[in-house]
Amino acid sequence: MEWLRVLWDVEPGGNAEHVADHGLDIDEVEHVLRNPKSYGTSRGSGYPMVFGYTPAGEYIAVVYEELDDDTVYPLTAFPIED
Repeated sequence: MEWLRVLWDVEPGGNAEHVADHGLDIDEVEHVLRNPKSYGTSRGSGYPMVFGYTPAGEYIAVVYEELDDDTVYPLTAFPIED
């Protein structure tokens, strides 16, 4: 998967705020979306997800919605223990 666009909603309650609530930022999430180590499906929502390491070495999961072949919308991201 090589998305050209990652959509962010920076308004209160948007996806940028949601990932920040988990201690992550936009750059970390985008890095994992572009450099995933493995793939899966969220048990809670059924959306696809990727797993990978942030530039600082933290292992995280990113749940996303693929809007089209070029665009992805991160729904949430959170640290996990590897």
